[in-house]
Amino acid sequence: MSATHTLTDHRRHVLQRRIRWIVFATIGYNLVEAIVAITAGTIASSAALVGFGLDSTIEVLSAAVVAWQFTRRDPERWEKGTLRVIAIAFFALAAYVTASSLLALIARVEVEHSPVGIAITALSVVIMPFLSLAERRAGRELGPATAVADSKQTLICTYPSGAVLIGLLLNSLFGWWWVDAIAGLVIAVFAVREGVEAWRGDACATSVGMILEDPADHHND
Repeated sequence: MSATHTLTDHRRHVLQRRIRWIVFATIGYNLVEAIVAITAGTIASSAALVGFGLDSTIEVLSAAVVAWQFTRRDPERWEKGTLRVIAIAFFALAAYVTASSLLALIARVEVEHSPVGIAITALSVVIMPFLSLAERRAGRELGPATAVADSKQTLICTYPSGAVLIGLLLNSLFGWWWVDAIAGLVIAVFAVREGVEAWRGDACATSVGMILEDPADHHND
């Protein structure tokens, strides 16, 4: 017997609401993260930090677009085109960050110490696993695979945060400016991965849309 069959209606609604709030909190944090990271990265001449912020921006936009898609009467009609646009955005990001990182290596661009960049990436390393765990617990009890899948994607987003954080710390402590460019290439790899998943239709944005969609709407049709 599935978990959804053993839950009371009240408990099911509580879990659905909890997951939606967790998703909204994740999107909101990513928006703040993007603004802070891009600003700090521009000031510090950090390709990795700027790329990290741009990646967060695309994730926020993709989640918002797909959430809008699931408010349409026929969301499947928009799915393929929406995901292809998201994929292209991630591929463009990967190309941009790769070019910026390689140019930084060739030109030996010195990266300034960025306390704000270190703070926002360190905060992400702490917050993202916490949000992932909260969503995964609620998703497992509620039953839909989309919530669990989205929680795993949230956890994966911690990896580039860690890579950028390590790069910023090594640059600040030892003056290893080139580590920032390597971290930028890590961001590019993750961007390509997310782009491929979106192109295949496996993006977390699809999960976000399905999570935000109110099942009660189907009962009212």
